[in-house]
Amino acid sequence: MTEEKVRLEQNSEGAGYLPGLAMDFVIFGFDQYQLKILLLEYRNTSLFALPGGFVKENENMNDAARRVLRERTGLSDIYLDQFYTFGDLARYDQAPLRTIMQAKGMNPTDDHWLLRRFVSVGYYALIDFSKAAPTPDPLADTCIWYTLENLPALMLDHNTIVHKALQTLRADLDRKLGGYDSWAAPLLPKAFTMAELQKLYETILGQQLRRSGFQRKMLSLDILERLEKQYSGGAHKAPYLYQFK
Repeated sequence: MTEEKVRLEQNSEGAGYLPGLAMDFVIFGFDQYQLKILLLEYRNTSLFALPGGFVKENENMNDAARRVLRERTGLSDIYLDQFYTFGDLARYDQAPLRTIMQAKGMNPTDDHWLLRRFVSVGYYALIDFSKAAPTPDPLADTCIWYTLENLPALMLDHNTIVHKALQTLRADLDRKLGGYDSWAAPLLPKAFTMAELQKLYETILGQQLRRSGFQRKMLSLDILERLEKQYSGGAHKAPYLYQFK
């Protein structure tokens, strides 16, 4: 039974999916020195939500997460981290999803599987903003980027999920910076200046950092390899380029 033949919203029993388990994604992109988050919008409802998905009965959890991210962004090579599980009873509310389904011309019964209580596993992802092709899910109308500063009110506890994801990302900055699977790799060119790396840090942290202190700290981590100078001006002004070891 394929997802094409039985779309999620028409599958009233949730056949083929693990019951009561969902995933919510905080997808970060970095564009013009702004941190952006991908959101789903539901027209005629004034509702916004994080992209989400479900786990198939024959699917690994992380494989399901990468499948959903590929469906929403068109990308398969994504930095992905599972950061928290949201299962408080207070997050359960049928009203928003019922409103969304009714706006699509549906009249779901109270026992429709999408209206039941779900425990949601939170993932944050970092992607190359320029390569992404945002695509809405079957119930959403648009899938678009919002800057962190202009984030609208989100349905259920999704604002809390964003806050927790950002809190976790900030805590992970130094610990998961180096190596081939660095969180920063999708957000920076392969070869970057120290100033570009600092600006990325400042954008995520929401504060300015001292240039000299930041450079000393990054070099002390022993995760950067210095390349030749960037010949974009006078030789004495050309900044060094770096890449991750």
